Amino acid sequence: MFHRLFRKLKKRQSGSKKSVNPDEIFLDSSNLPSFNRDQFEGRIETPISKFSLGSLKYIFILIAIFFIYRALNLQIINSDFYVARATNNNLQKEVIFAHRGIVADRNDKNIAWNEEKDGDEFDKRAYLTGSGLSHLLGYVKYPGQDSKGHFYSFSILGQDGIEKYFDDKLAGVNGAKLTEVSVKGAVESQSTLEPPQNGEKINLSIDADVNAELYKQIASAVEKSGFSGGAGIIMDAHTGEVLATASYPDYDSNVMTDGSDKAKINEYLNSKKQPFLDRVVSGLYAPGSIVKPFIALGILQENIIDPLKQILTHGFISLPNPYDPEHPSVFKDWKNQGSVDLRKAIAVSSDVYFYITGGGYEGQKGLGITKMDEYISKFLFGVATNDFFGASAGTIPTPQWKKDTFKGEDWRVGDTYHTTIGQYGWQVTPLQVVRAMSGIATEGTIVEPTIIKDEQGKTTPITGIDAKNYKIVKEGMRMAVTEQTAIALNIPGIQIAAKTGTAELGTAKAKVNSWVEGFFPYDNPKYVFALVLENGPTTYKVSAMRAMSDTLSAVRDNQPEYVK
Repeated sequence: MFHRLFRKLKKRQSGSKKSVNPDEIFLDSSNLPSFNRDQFEGRIETPISKFSLGSLKYIFILIAIFFIYRALNLQIINSDFYVARATNNNLQKEVIFAHRGIVADRNDKNIAWNEEKDGDEFDKRAYLTGSGLSHLLGYVKYPGQDSKGHFYSFSILGQDGIEKYFDDKLAGVNGAKLTEVSVKGAVESQSTLEPPQNGEKINLSIDADVNAELYKQIASAVEKSGFSGGAGIIMDAHTGEVLATASYPDYDSNVMTDGSDKAKINEYLNSKKQPFLDRVVSGLYAPGSIVKPFIALGILQENIIDPLKQILTHGFISLPNPYDPEHPSVFKDWKNQGSVDLRKAIAVSSDVYFYITGGGYEGQKGLGITKMDEYISKFLFGVATNDFFGASAGTIPTPQWKKDTFKGEDWRVGDTYHTTIGQYGWQVTPLQVVRAMSGIATEGTIVEPTIIKDEQGKTTPITGIDAKNYKIVKEGMRMAVTEQTAIALNIPGIQIAAKTGTAELGTAKAKVNSWVEGFFPYDNPKYVFALVLENGPTTYKVSAMRAMSDTLSAVRDNQPEYVK
């Protein structure tokens, strides 16, 4: 064997000038145990063949050709296909709509809430029906979507009432999520980036059940008697919390929010009955005789007449007419009341008594229009309410008002007479009347209305009127209930003091406003109220007094905690 190895070696040496060290060829078997075989020690290294190197070169060339082809295919040949695929197979940032805050009444009964529906990305708003709360609550507008269902706005926006005024609190803050969508449109995964912050819950001062009763009675009176509308409000005389507020006719918040019933919405928009007008806040009406208690306070405070002095009335007074001596100016009462003092004049609503003491007549001095305006203004007539309600300011007729309105005409004593009984240029809202009535009920403190439970409305002290004078006026209002013009409010179980009014409208006086105002309980007033039925026939069947009487009777039976 060794001879053959030496012959091969010689042949290699003969073909090469380089010598070969035998150590590179032979492996001494005696040294094997000292090599680390795992590290390939003691083994002969075999050189890589040219064939292997050539094959490897061609493999790399094929790989390069493949990648070049893929690049051409992606960027040039089928670029449109892969751009579309990349667009569709991506991560999408989507809105997580916040839950809008719930609106509840003072007893935590939901009156505006959310309803989740399958397939909808945001909640649908729902409202309590049949309670006359639409003007108060308002409605919302949903996020905008195009014909393909893509959103172009992402907010549920309040459009009126509570929904609009408290939109920042109710709306909350939308969140966001990432959604991985496959090329086929399948959702691969989702993750929340920003969780939504849900809107706040708001508890109103309203009692929904009392509100429903007030609304029902106003609606019934309007429809039975031919009035064009009506409005009423009940308010805490001390805090200003509104217990009930109703305006008729109204609209359906659910219809306005949903927006799909175009015919109904157009009916609302085109109706001559003005269903969008909140008559409590924005309806301006001639008040009639409900201004007499406020005029009486001025008469008493200015010592115009002793409250016990009787004035003999004959159903009218007559003044000489300098422009037509044969035809004196006659100012009529609605009824011949006979002899009346101040308390009875309030109770029977004597126009002649207030003509005489308000404007003066035959030796009896009157309060006069300047002082009348001063005392009326103490009760914030002619001043708009603030904050949520934002009611109209209305009008108190004065000499300056007449000059501005009637091209410089002078004020006459007849204008004072008409102003004393709530006619002529007067315009008030039910909200103004109930606010003013809080000043009489509390004997000297006006409170602004508020709509939030347990919130204290701003108070304004009335200066310059003695407590004894409030007492006299309140006694006259109680007498009206127990034996005179407001006797329908003499309800067993509730002691009420009230004043009614009938304001004649237009030169023909064929239409009237029917009014009632008051407070209860009489001995310790807690609540004040005002209610008007507008523009009805003089022969109306159901008055504002009757509507309020039926409302408070139901409250006594179903919510007695309010009348104790």
